[in-house]
Amino acid sequence: MRYSQLFGRTLREDPTEAEIISHRLLQRAGFIKPLASGIYTQMPLGWRVCQKIMAIFRQEMNALGCQELSMPVLNPAELWQQTGRWDSVGPALVKLKDRNQRDLALAMTHEETLSDILRTELESYKQLPILAYHIQTKIRDEPRPRGGLIRVREFLMKDAYSVHANQADIDRFYPDMVQAYRNIYATCDLEIVEVEADAGMMGGSDSHEFMVLSDSGEDTIFLSSDGLYAANAERAVFDKGTPLQETPGEIQEVYTPDCKTIAQVADYLGVPQTRTVKAVFYLAENETKDFIFVVIRGDLPVNEVKLGNALSGLKFRPATEEEIEAAGAVPGYATPIGLKKDLGGGRKLIVVADDSAVNFPNLVSGANKPEYHFTNTNAGRDYQPDIVADIALARDGDKCVGSEATLQLRRGIEVGHCFKLGQRYSKPMGVTFLDENGKAQIPIMGSYGIGVGRLMAAIVEQHHDEKGIIWPESVAPFDVHLVSLAKSREDETGQQAEAIYQTLLAAGIEVLYDDRKESPGVKFADADLIGIPWRVTVSSRSLQNGGVEVKRRSETKAEVVPLDGFVEYMEL
Repeated sequence: MRYSQLFGRTLREDPTEAEIISHRLLQRAGFIKPLASGIYTQMPLGWRVCQKIMAIFRQEMNALGCQELSMPVLNPAELWQQTGRWDSVGPALVKLKDRNQRDLALAMTHEETLSDILRTELESYKQLPILAYHIQTKIRDEPRPRGGLIRVREFLMKDAYSVHANQADIDRFYPDMVQAYRNIYATCDLEIVEVEADAGMMGGSDSHEFMVLSDSGEDTIFLSSDGLYAANAERAVFDKGTPLQETPGEIQEVYTPDCKTIAQVADYLGVPQTRTVKAVFYLAENETKDFIFVVIRGDLPVNEVKLGNALSGLKFRPATEEEIEAAGAVPGYATPIGLKKDLGGGRKLIVVADDSAVNFPNLVSGANKPEYHFTNTNAGRDYQPDIVADIALARDGDKCVGSEATLQLRRGIEVGHCFKLGQRYSKPMGVTFLDENGKAQIPIMGSYGIGVGRLMAAIVEQHHDEKGIIWPESVAPFDVHLVSLAKSREDETGQQAEAIYQTLLAAGIEVLYDDRKESPGVKFADADLIGIPWRVTVSSRSLQNGGVEVKRRSETKAEVVPLDGFVEYMEL
């Protein structure tokens, strides 16, 4: 490719809207061009990188025995209604109507589509496992697109799906897919961290995220100081301490004037915050608008993702002061002790207790009376939680479970996600097959996603310097950036540069040939910004010294290499 014919240009200044380094560099170097918020055109340079990334995806998926197909972006609403995601996903799912007023969705994932195919294609256990993948455009109405290609509204994604006869079979296959993802990242020269993750809207059981550590990442993750544990903030567990071995004391009401916060109560009574419990209130977004009363140890914050999982995916919002009072609780002094579970009209009061509030005895709680608290409260004796679960949010420095290591908070960019879906989609969509005994069974599914553009941005986050991008050879748009410093195409330098260009093309090497009438400074600055692995410079001085100047983008030193040996020198 002659640079003079390349569609797209570099920018001298950073885009004003760019927040992170990958956004700045990809846009400045002419790889991407914004159309609207969260919507980008991949310019020819960018699309070449995307094609390299997709080729790596295909190589790994094909090696696993996955078959490539292409499923439509436009989906009938009925598919998403059958799984419940038409309503549960929320406004991120783009919905529209056709000319006949039929509801449609622009699919952000394709579990529903694949399940619909399976309803007619899957008959016998002999067809299993089914391994398929596609690379398709996805649409999500993100509320706050940011970070260039990190969070966008339209993007390319490789989604793989596996369908299995039983749990044992997916348990056998799942590590193979995880290893394939590791291979992808290694080929892209990316350092990644594998973390335990929450399945979110996808549902299912086991879930693993692949993270690139970056200060500009939008995800919070925790790594143990000994390197043996990693989880995202939504899933992270920690050691809450060893409960004291005490006999439950007699509950007592004590006067606590002007003590509405845990810190004030603990200080007034002379107890550590670990010997208190606090109440947090939510209103369920179900038909009956149930009241959710959360009890958690006073020193711990609530993890609302864990709480949602404990409530089997029930949606909720923070309760207002009026709603708290209507449930019989007193804001600032609340306790579940003595409250009615039946709120009338079919409404329930659901008490969800963190395991810390249950395992630790003799805790201070509110008394449902202004300026009064109870001491020596004990779950199970004084009130009955409807649900007991770990719903606490981990924090930087918390102690790890089962070791002396501590959790360290980091920021990361998610570049892949693997899910064991169980029967989350196959069951509601009526997918079945006949087992070896002729009995109908519901298959187990897995889903495995990785974004093309986000991976591209993550590579730039890890591979750049103050001058620009430094592409790994596996995904670089070209192998060689050939720079001619000839005064004209007809002089000796110009003719030699053209001959070298043709030689490289004949050898099957991908070349960006800078034949523009620009100064050496502009050409070198653009070469550094674009970041092609090798720069070969042809100048009158290099020819006088017997060759061409060859430089790795990742190194500062350039060497003059003889004309008859520079290709071998680059080991291309």
